[in-house]
Amino acid sequence: MSHEIELKLALGQEGPAALRRHPLLAGLACEVQHLGNTYFDTPQGDLEAARMALRLRRLDGRVLQTVKTRGAGGGGLSRRGEWEWEVPGPGLDLAGLAGLPPAELGQDVLSRLAPRFTTDFRRETRLIDHAGARIEVALDEGEIAAAGRRVAIRELELELKEGEPEALWSLAEALASAVPLRPADTSKAARGGALLAGAWRLPEGGTPSAWLHRAVVALDALADSDDDAWRQAAREALARLAEASSSDRGGDRGDAARGLAEALGDPAWLTPAFGLAMVRLARSLPADNALA
Repeated sequence: MSHEIELKLALGQEGPAALRRHPLLAGLACEVQHLGNTYFDTPQGDLEAARMALRLRRLDGRVLQTVKTRGAGGGGLSRRGEWEWEVPGPGLDLAGLAGLPPAELGQDVLSRLAPRFTTDFRRETRLIDHAGARIEVALDEGEIAAAGRRVAIRELELELKEGEPEALWSLAEALASAVPLRPADTSKAARGGALLAGAWRLPEGGTPSAWLHRAVVALDALADSDDDAWRQAAREALARLAEASSSDRGGDRGDAARGLAEALGDPAWLTPAFGLAMVRLARSLPADNALA
């Protein structure tokens, strides 16, 4: 098992091109892969309820089976347990699954697993040394397909290979200064589950960190549903974050949250300035939420 520490950022339509032009990345070697993935769960959604993901990935003639456990984080940053191994395919290696530690993968669950949705995307991977850390920069472009519905994948994942997590925030801020992006808290697996169900659920607020998580998930839902009600939900969550921060003497944080809420009043809200402010706000808060 490995522990994956990454910062996930959603990109605007102009984001991929702007990212490739960024001075920090423009001169780096780039590896391109085409990844086809099938996600599995029971018809009742046992794995999703346990905040786990199970997939088969087709890559360069090989089939990889991956299990990811529930994550913790927020504002784009996540920490998850991960098991991955090569399998013969085309189906699941149930014996391998049965031997994993997570208690949720009992025999009853294993017997009911079935394909639920797919993700197919092109990945550009670059390695960068930044702020004393080694970071994998992965740009994904493609789509999620479930129940006859499709949504776009256009996201950036900064995965820590060596060093301290603070370097991920430093790199995100450097990229956000010129690229329209924002933190994203919803995994591809959870997005596929929402697409399959035709519905999104927002996490509860409460603390400043929880209100930010709620706002970020609302923006994830807005991107996939194109339902403007989610933009209003994000504005309300940021306003609540501002109120909570003011009562906790977090004046600067409250001002930043209010500014972001106001910016969301503009339909063309995803600008480099917005993204940079949101990354900085996320960096100032503990990443301690349960993630889907």
